[in-house]
Amino acid sequence: MDPVVIPILVAALVMVFLVAATVRIVPQARRYNIERFGRYRRTLQPGLNFVLPVADRVNTKLDVREQVYSSDPKPVITEDNLVVNIDTVLYYQITDPRAAAYEVADYLQAIDQLTVTTLRNVIGSMDLEATLTSREEINARLRAVLDDATGKWGIRVNRVEIKAIDPPNTIKEAMEKQMRAERDKRAAILHAEGERQAKILTAEGTKQKDILEAQGTQQAMILRADGESKAVELVFQAVHRNNADAKVLAYKYLETLPHLAQSDNNTFWVIPGELTEAIRTVTTAFGDQSAGAGLSASAEREDVAADVADSDKDGVGAPEIEPNSTLALDAVAAADEAAKQAAAAVSDAKAEAEAAGETRLPGRR
Repeated sequence: MDPVVIPILVAALVMVFLVAATVRIVPQARRYNIERFGRYRRTLQPGLNFVLPVADRVNTKLDVREQVYSSDPKPVITEDNLVVNIDTVLYYQITDPRAAAYEVADYLQAIDQLTVTTLRNVIGSMDLEATLTSREEINARLRAVLDDATGKWGIRVNRVEIKAIDPPNTIKEAMEKQMRAERDKRAAILHAEGERQAKILTAEGTKQKDILEAQGTQQAMILRADGESKAVELVFQAVHRNNADAKVLAYKYLETLPHLAQSDNNTFWVIPGELTEAIRTVTTAFGDQSAGAGLSASAEREDVAADVADSDKDGVGAPEIEPNSTLALDAVAAADEAAKQAAAAVSDAKAEAEAAGETRLPGRR
């Protein structure tokens, strides 16, 4: 090999080494701390950077993106002397790479220990129930303490979350029993409220039903009464228009009396005083024919009496009427027939009235 080539190659290698040692390419969201002869010089930003070879060197490479740190469960004692294990999740971001590298030896360990001590201070002033229900308050107090302490380390705590709070197993069982009892209580209350509401709705429905039925019955009675009144008015007009005599009216009166006792609203029935007058009228009506026969018999008797008077004047004795004569038999038959018809009319009217009264009031005498 040519002796001139060897120095050239050595010089080229030295130049390549120097260039490689001089140029530093920093990725995005990264920061490099540069030391010159062991002393902090500057922080390289993302992109192409130049340093002094041999004199400058990269001490720390830091990621300035937001980081997530999850700590292990830590035992913490509450105010009511119960030990609970609490897991926390920390969201932080490096804002000052120089302070993060030179102000604290291990910022993650420092943050972890600071989180534990702050949790013990905060949880120590709360009982178990407040600890389980006050996560927002605990998070806020943790963040305030950590942000204040880590500010000089070049770290900003963006958020602190409690991931889990695990009480002892005995406390878990007691809490489960309490929750079960509360749920059973709420279920019983809801069931009772449902039954109460159902009974109220049923009672309201029954009430509305009774009211509607009563209104329907009232309307029916009103319509029925209107119909009966119109029917009576029509009958009354028809009777007066046809000029019915007293015998027809008396017969209809007796015919209507039994229907008075068939009403559902009657508790007793009184026979009106006009009943005797009606019976007398009916008796007279049925006895007209017998009365005519009686008049014929009376005329015959008068003729016989005149004959007897003439005979007395002539000195002849009065002729006697044979008991079995046709005149005597006709008069007796007519009288008996009239009496029977009157008695039958009265008996029928009384029987119908008593039957109607007994049918309506079987317990009354």
